[in-house]
Amino acid sequence: MAAHGLQGAVILVHFAGTRTWLKPGDALLVEMVRDSRIPYFVSSVKATKDDELIITIEDIATVEAAKRLVSKQVWVEADMLKGIARSSPLLWIGFTVSDVNKGVLGPILDVVQTGKQWLAKLTIADKEVLLPLVEQMIEKIDVRKQTILMDLPEGLLEVYLNN
Repeated sequence: MAAHGLQGAVILVHFAGTRTWLKPGDALLVEMVRDSRIPYFVSSVKATKDDELIITIEDIATVEAAKRLVSKQVWVEADMLKGIARSSPLLWIGFTVSDVNKGVLGPILDVVQTGKQWLAKLTIADKEVLLPLVEQMIEKIDVRKQTILMDLPEGLLEVYLNN
């Protein structure tokens, strides 16, 4: 987040992929200190770009108060992004990936876009593994449980792990 104007508005940069996911009355959970999320309630929302919103927050009415929120991580309830999370790999960071044959592989540490394809970065047996996040390999995404079940092609993991 970044401060905007003199009335305590903030700019929220997001990767939800739509301008309409956040509404007045919604709660933003702001990580003020590590592992401590404080709820702030949205008063107004104005979209400036597909990935940027100008918002006002209840009880934040000055630039000084808004500046305390600058550069903080913001979390929202999974239900707010229910439909969006299925289509936005950026929201899958932290999800646990399992393969139908090999079982649990581990959490997604990062996602990378290469052209039109997304890759999930995992660490398996101390080695970096990149998995294509393509519809043909994804069996199920459970946003609530933060899991992705995949059917990986035979030999894909071995390319990374047998070196």
